[in-house]
Amino acid sequence: MNLPEAAARADELAQAGEVRALADLRSQWDEEIEAAARDADYRVRAQAYRAVGQFRFRQKLELLRRGLEDESPACRGSALLSLELLSREAPGAVNAMRPLLHELASHDSNAAVRRLAVMSLKNGSPQSDTIRLLGGLADTDEEDRELRQAAQRVAALLTKKSRER
Repeated sequence: MNLPEAAARADELAQAGEVRALADLRSQWDEEIEAAARDADYRVRAQAYRAVGQFRFRQKLELLRRGLEDESPACRGSALLSLELLSREAPGAVNAMRPLLHELASHDSNAAVRRLAVMSLKNGSPQSDTIRLLGGLADTDEEDRELRQAAQRVAALLTKKSRER
């Protein structure tokens, strides 16, 4: 079994609620994920960053931070997908990386990475600086239409969340 196959199996186990089997699989692949994240090939690094989320590896947030700062858009995107997945049930992961997510959403050179950063922000706490940033992205004609739409949706969701508190 290779890393993508193991990660897919881990995702199946997590969705099925098989905590023990998932923990066993994590322990088997822990070092391989770390090694893959240091690989010279961006495709291998991207697989590693994506696997962190599929394995539900909350202990590897610093590894995801490295992924968000990677030179490769594929790696940044994979790390964002994992961060979004890990933050669905608790906002802590997004909140811890909020400044970096703001930077990616507003200044990354890759449009897909920017949209993924916006989508990750939806799982964080509804902070006013994030809502303002997203509102600004949604309101400017200089931005890609898909980015503006995503920013508008997430800003509305976070505004709603803030009013429910």
